[in-house]
Amino acid sequence: METPTDYERPYRPAPVRVVNALGRGIDRLRAQPGLDVGTMLARARKRTGLSDYGDEWFLTPLRVLVDSINAEARLTPVGRWIQRQRIEAALATRLRLEDLLRRHPEIHDIDLGNVIVVAGLQRTGTTALHRLIASHPEVRAVTAWEGMHPLPLPGDTRDRPRARLRRARWAERGIAYLAPAFFAVHPAEHDAPEEDVLLLDLCFMSQSAEATMHVPGYARWLAGQDHTRCYEYFRTVLRALAWQRPTRHWVLKTPHHLEYLDVLLAVFPEAIVVQTHRDPGQCVVSFCSMVAHGRGVFSDRVDPREVAAHWVRKIRRMVDRAGDVRAASDPGRFVDVSYYELLRDPIAQLKRIYDQAGMPLGDGALRAAEDTVRRNPQHRYGRHVYDPESFGLTAESIERCFAAYRERHAIPRERADPVSPP
Repeated sequence: METPTDYERPYRPAPVRVVNALGRGIDRLRAQPGLDVGTMLARARKRTGLSDYGDEWFLTPLRVLVDSINAEARLTPVGRWIQRQRIEAALATRLRLEDLLRRHPEIHDIDLGNVIVVAGLQRTGTTALHRLIASHPEVRAVTAWEGMHPLPLPGDTRDRPRARLRRARWAERGIAYLAPAFFAVHPAEHDAPEEDVLLLDLCFMSQSAEATMHVPGYARWLAGQDHTRCYEYFRTVLRALAWQRPTRHWVLKTPHHLEYLDVLLAVFPEAIVVQTHRDPGQCVVSFCSMVAHGRGVFSDRVDPREVAAHWVRKIRRMVDRAGDVRAASDPGRFVDVSYYELLRDPIAQLKRIYDQAGMPLGDGALRAAEDTVRRNPQHRYGRHVYDPESFGLTAESIERCFAAYRERHAIPRERADPVSPP
């Protein structure tokens, strides 16, 4: 299977087209068909039977996000329903965490151990490297099912997350139904390590919204905020996950961290940051394609050129800010990994990372890593095809924007091949 490149006409199963048509008819009869913060807060309280959100500072980013969705995102009725469910689930998690911390204050004192943070640009091999590091018996990542539901649901116990696993399997099947080609872009198995940006979503301050919807107002607001409280909450959620499934060490991963390395290093003083690098001429276009596919799940109106205009600026900001932070930080806290060296010899790159973190890679961990490499071959779900012309980009325009980044990290030029790895 190859991914489609007609981004302006997203794939829609016939039943979804029917539901969207009916939903639009109903919307025309409503005075305000959009999302409503007060209604979602109340629904989360009813769903959980809890009422205390604790410190409600998160309401400011939530309201900015919802206003932007209602005014700019142009969601389909199904897309709006999915976003409502995601927001209500995040609010329910906040209620459950507040209740859990009240009953188990010792969670605040849990030691997370060594924290390895994979923070390269999108489409630079971060998923493969994340899974490779997480294969170590003493290291764990946030799994997809934990990212969607970090705390026990009704029917779960602390060590038996049956309800969460069941819902995560439904979500995986839902993605495969709504966008069957998306797994070739990003494998989203319910029980595999996943981006911990899902936990940052609990504060409504992450790149997720602008990666899946047209929300320029929210994106502009987000870029000007202090993210410290969000990262502190993120650390608390990780401790709650460790309370449920103890581990000696963690590996985290999301390109979002690259933009806020200063905050991350302050909140996680034990962290080692692994920055992956690939030819911007490839990874930038590949990510624009990923965003266009993702937005097509929620909206019938996807503009590939707008996607590129927004994300080229955003990615440039990410690498520039990361470079500034690194220049002012201890170089011993960083490991650079070439995408090309990762493909050539992943185990050698893994050993470099563990050496930097001061962690042994024994025989058992080595066998687990080799097995992970075998079980995750390139193009396992199909081939991700993309073309810069679809986004109004050229090799020259991308090079002008990222020449300093390429030079700083001695990134080679990649052969022009419009196919991305998983």
